Amino acid sequence: MATYLSLFVHLVFATKGRVDVIRPEWRSDFHGYIGGTLRGLSAVPLAVGGVGDHVHALVGIRAAVTVADLVRETKKASTTWARQHYSGFAWQEGYGAFSVSRGDTDAVIAYILGQEEHHRRVSSSDELRALLAEFGVSFDERFFE
Repeated sequence: MATYLSLFVHLVFATKGRVDVIRPEWRSDFHGYIGGTLRGLSAVPLAVGGVGDHVHALVGIRAAVTVADLVRETKKASTTWARQHYSGFAWQEGYGAFSVSRGDTDAVIAYILGQEEHHRRVSSSDELRALLAEFGVSFDERFFE
């Protein structure tokens, strides 16, 4: 029998210390690079976006790729790229990964592409807390300090 999958994951990962280093001058190119990296890892990026201190990506996952490997390799490759623009660039350890149903992909894409407007009202830490609560993920508040 063949393997059939419909797996969409909303990924979120932040810069080290949530420092605002992903500058508007190169942010779009950076998001494009992340999308290309995801494609190179046999994933299907539906949207990549974010603001100066974090990135969101909605990704279709293939059977041979684990979320942990996908994020690790994407962060590694994008660090190398970003250091051409900001020498001290680094990602924070860890990430958020949230399952998304096929019917919700359009809403998540809009959410990701609307990050700049969204973060005029909500901090990135509060955004992550809300996502964790929405998906029933317990967390340690120490990681938000």
